[in-house]
Parts: sequence; structure tokens; C-alpha cells
Amino acid sequence: MLQLFTKPLYSTYAKALRKRLKGAKLPHHVGMIIDGNRRWAKLGGFTPVHGHRAGAAKLLEFLKWCDSLGVRVVTLYLLSNDNLSNRTGKELSDLQQVIADLADSVASEGTWKVQRVGNAESTDSNLNQRLADAQNQTAGNTGMHINMAVGYGGRHEIVDAVRAVLSEAAAGGKTLEELSRNFEPELLSEKLYTSGQPDPDLIIRTSGEQRLSDFMLWQSAHSEFYFMEALGPAMREIDFLRAVRDYSRRQRRYGA
Repeated sequence: MLQLFTKPLYSTYAKALRKRLKGAKLPHHVGMIIDGNRRWAKLGGFTPVHGHRAGAAKLLEFLKWCDSLGVRVVTLYLLSNDNLSNRTGKELSDLQQVIADLADSVASEGTWKVQRVGNAESTDSNLNQRLADAQNQTAGNTGMHINMAVGYGGRHEIVDAVRAVLSEAAAGGKTLEELSRNFEPELLSEKLYTSGQPDPDLIIRTSGEQRLSDFMLWQSAHSEFYFMEALGPAMREIDFLRAVRDYSRRQRRYGA
């Protein structure tokens, strides 16, 4: 019964927030660390996979919210290297299936462009194939660019980038001394998984936790952060709009 009254109120509030954001400074690239799926499931008496499915459904909504605001790039943190190490058995298998299904859904939207960021060596073949299919299917799309971070870790990404720089230098006959003399941050940026993309302006994390968890360590050097209390599947559009409103009011500073 309460929902009959609250739903129209939320809708009205969301419209008001969107109206206030017209002409405001909006993020070009948004990173999302969705957290709290398992806690949400536990509170409802559900299994972990139920929480992961609800979180994936919420991410599809989240992408639509971003697209409607004109966000051009979104990076979803879906499966970290730490997750692959710390979760085993059925939960990990179920989670990879949920992500594979999400990749299908995102690719089916029609205009979005999907890119997998992360290492495929530790994830199962079905997930790898479904992500590859989504990327190939959407390669020609010109709409919102969606990075799906799967088998991802910021430290590993930086290590891979350094290896790529060293390998390229060796192939070009450069000595380490020559390379070190001309080594600039841009050299590393060009070898990251997100090469050619703008760094995230805003990174959002759900569930009240305030940490990066190895997400986009290099790219987030100048990002703004927003931590919301809502557990992943319980995130509402007004929570997202408040995050963007908060971002629009900040004066971005580069440095201390």
C-alpha cells in the first residue's frame, strides 16, 4: 500500500532533479562499483545468485539513466581479480553466468557499444565468448560506450601497460636508458585497457563502502567519488541523480 503513495512521489522528485540538471556540468565518463548484492539477498532471505541477478537488472536500468542524461562512457566493475580468487564453486559459476546474460542484454539495446576490459585467462569460456560476441556485435555502434570490467584489477592493468611499453621499446631497438629518458605518463595511458577513452569524471559505489577495491587506479587520479548507502539492487534513479547533482556542484581541483 505504501508503494502506491511513494512511487508517484519518487517520479515527481526524479523529474525535478532532472530539470535542475539541465545546463549543469555533467560527467562525460561514469564508473560504477556495484556492491551489496549478496547483503541485499541475505536480508531478503534469498541465495547469493538472486542478489547478483537483481544487481545485474539494476545495472541495465543504471545504463539507461546514464544514457538519458547524455553520459558518453560508463565503466561497470563486474568481476575483479580478487573475486576470482576469493569466490569459488557454484557462486562464482553463477556470477559468471549472470554477467554473460547481462552482456547479451546490453548488446541487445541496439545503440550502445560494448568493450570488455580485463583479463580473460581466469574467467570461463562461456563468459569470454559471450563478452566477445557482445563486443563484436556492437563494434559499429556510435551510442554510449560501455566498458564491462571482468577479470579486472587496476594493479594488473598497470603491470600489463608497463609490459606493453617495454615490449614495444624492445621491438623498436630502444635501450632501457633511452626509454627511461623519455618515459612520460602518456606512454602508460596509451597501453591501458581503456586507451583512447577519457578518464572517469565520476565514480559511484553503492552499499556505503568507501574504497576503490583496485578499480581504475591509474585513470581515477583526478576523479570525483560518490558513495551511496543503497545496496546495489536497491539503488533508485533518484539516488543516481543525487550523485550527479553532487558532482555538478563540485569545483574540480587537480592536486591537493
